[in-house]
Amino acid sequence: MPLTVQPFADSKELDGVRAALSINVPQAERIGSVAAGAGLLLYGLSRRSIPGLLVGVLGGALIRRGATGHCGVYEKMGANSRQLNTEHGVPGNKGIKVVKTITVERPPQEVYRYWRKFENLARFMHHVKSVRELDAKRSEWVVKGPLGHDVEWTAQIISDQEGQMISWESLPGAEVQNAGSVWFEPAKGGSSTEVKVSLQYLPPAGVVGATVAKLFGESPEQQLEEDLARFKVLIERGQVEAVSAGPAAAMS
Repeated sequence: MPLTVQPFADSKELDGVRAALSINVPQAERIGSVAAGAGLLLYGLSRRSIPGLLVGVLGGALIRRGATGHCGVYEKMGANSRQLNTEHGVPGNKGIKVVKTITVERPPQEVYRYWRKFENLARFMHHVKSVRELDAKRSEWVVKGPLGHDVEWTAQIISDQEGQMISWESLPGAEVQNAGSVWFEPAKGGSSTEVKVSLQYLPPAGVVGATVAKLFGESPEQQLEEDLARFKVLIERGQVEAVSAGPAAAMS
């Protein structure tokens, strides 16, 4: 039986196919982009200044990203909406990756036990509102998102070496795909611990979302550095103090 190729009826049909193929942003992320973009646009216009104008332009870009479902950055990374909706954690080397190290005056086993109870993370991670452990491996996270919108996901521990390291990743369907690891290395003869934290994630509005965060002075690097400074105070003194004048002073 001969193979026949049916041509497109008109240019509109062809344009529709092209538009469908260009979509590489997941539906939930598209909605978040429009919401975040609208907020930034209104905020920028209300400022009536050059910085406000820049914020407004960025808001417009987010609205366009959500409306079209196309992200140029994702296209260069080779991502599409199917991959972003079904992958565990963060696909490959995509997204934002932050690595920080701090030394605390407590032995590795004690530090490990504190981190292993994920509910404790909300005590020193400023943007984490709560972590609820569902079972031995799974936990439910609620994190402060942009413009007052809480972001939720379920994470699963993928590696747990007592006293040495813990790794976890978000499960499919997470509003923010993410993965993390923390290592505990003995220091000063075992009386102290070098804590190395690696976090990787795709922000609610993709890479553009990270740009928005940096615009408002909340870069991922700054966030993690301040979180670890609070952790150092908490684990060493049993309390969390305000970290304002240079969290690097607590980092060693």
